[in-house]
Amino acid sequence: MQLELLNDQGQAASKVDAPETVFGRDYNEALIHQIVVAFQANARQGTRAQKDREQVKHSTKKPFKQKGTGRARAGMTSSPLWRGGGRIFPNMPDENFTQKINKKMYRAGMASIFSQLAREGRICVVDSMKVDSPKTKLFAAKLKAMNLQSVMVIADEVDENLYLASRNIPNVLVVEPRYADPVSLVHYKKILVTKAAVEKLKEMFA
Repeated sequence: MQLELLNDQGQAASKVDAPETVFGRDYNEALIHQIVVAFQANARQGTRAQKDREQVKHSTKKPFKQKGTGRARAGMTSSPLWRGGGRIFPNMPDENFTQKINKKMYRAGMASIFSQLAREGRICVVDSMKVDSPKTKLFAAKLKAMNLQSVMVIADEVDENLYLASRNIPNVLVVEPRYADPVSLVHYKKILVTKAAVEKLKEMFA
């Protein structure tokens, strides 16, 4: 498997070899869907909460007499059948949304995503991605010269200059290989990987 090597102007200068085990796998839509959903579910804090009939603010007085009104019997206004009443099965703050994904499945799913990105021409390789000083203007100019608007950069090492220069640019994400996640890979239109990061991805997902 070969990937395009881009120069500073965003043009394909040549091609570099990439491991088939990471960038040449078949597309597994069901597995990719599973790891994306699991990643988003595991990111949920579960802090939402609703009240049951005991927790809502209400009076314990019977709303109206038992017989003679023609209405259904009612004992409290906190009944889940009433407007403003409690929920029957409320969402609790300690609700757990986590989903378990086996390591082997996760590695296979990530490799499937990288392979599909390679087939679509959305992933390219660069020699390195560094800036001399922590200036957003410098990094933004580098991306503009390469004609990149929505891009995820996977660098072998994210130093302080690169982190500070990139963190305030919209639609740009710079991470190390260990922080590459399936949702970001699917979201960004272009993925740039440094040569050294390709080897790290091979160690992680091959």
